[in-house]
Amino acid sequence: MQISHSKKLFSRAQQRIPGGVNSPVRAFKSVNMTPLFITRAQGSKLYDADGNEFIDFVGSWGPMILGHAHTEVIRKLEETLLKGTSFGAPTEGEILLAEMICEAVPSVEMLRLVNSGTEAAMAVLRVARGYTGRDKIIKFEGCYHGSVDPLLVQAGSGAMTLGIPDSPGVPASFVEHTLQAKFNDLDSVIKLVEENSNKIAAVIIEPVAGN
Repeated sequence: MQISHSKKLFSRAQQRIPGGVNSPVRAFKSVNMTPLFITRAQGSKLYDADGNEFIDFVGSWGPMILGHAHTEVIRKLEETLLKGTSFGAPTEGEILLAEMICEAVPSVEMLRLVNSGTEAAMAVLRVARGYTGRDKIIKFEGCYHGSVDPLLVQAGSGAMTLGIPDSPGVPASFVEHTLQAKFNDLDSVIKLVEENSNKIAAVIIEPVAGN
């Protein structure tokens, strides 16, 4: 496969972007190759800077559930952008989206929209700790919850992808309340709960360990 243009772009990126990418998972180090620089996408296909075509099994790590450049999505985006891009104030659209999510997922009674999964994880831990008055969190080895320092332990992304057990740059004091259970191992969870009775604020897990 010809990837000379991607190699040139990666070399150029490394001059201004640490590591040449803006997210560790995009570095392709776990598969030992140069990152592919994507130029466009349509439907289920991705096209890189060298003109190679790929079937997209990643879906931008989740959100592209309708495929790329879906005509109805593009139409609604154009319609919305013509009304303005950002207001710093509430809109009816936020209410409509919240109502749709709650209707689609009955267990969700209320929600707050945030910019990223990292912010969502940070907020939910704060709420859980504030409500319970407890500090400890149980997470699972190999599960990734964004760039949240207390959760960057056996995170399954970035450093963990390279086989490094903990993420560099996270002080030990930041993770002293983070307990690690083994994924799909109920006994390991029960053991942690029994050992930390009345100290656990929340258990956080990826339904499918995608990292």
